[in-house]
Amino acid sequence: MSVIVDFSIFPIGKEESVSKYASRAIRVIKDSGLPYHIGPMGTSIEGEWDEVMLVITHCMDELKKDCPRLYMTMKVDCRQGESGRMGKKVKKVE
Repeated sequence: MSVIVDFSIFPIGKEESVSKYASRAIRVIKDSGLPYHIGPMGTSIEGEWDEVMLVITHCMDELKKDCPRLYMTMKVDCRQGESGRMGKKVKKVE
């Protein structure tokens, strides 16, 4: 089943700007090879459930190295039999 997961992850109790932590998570996502889109308040990733959840777990593992507390939100859209939806959804609206 194809999923699009829009999520954000950031540490609590660190400095005001969290961009350096977000960039570490983005590096993990880029290395996964899955399609993704960076937005101002989160990142969307598309793939099969298990592979997307593994990437999100790796993002958490990366930030846990020096962040004792993390905050994460996730929105998930699951759909059978169709992939490449992330770009199609945006084009339909535009």
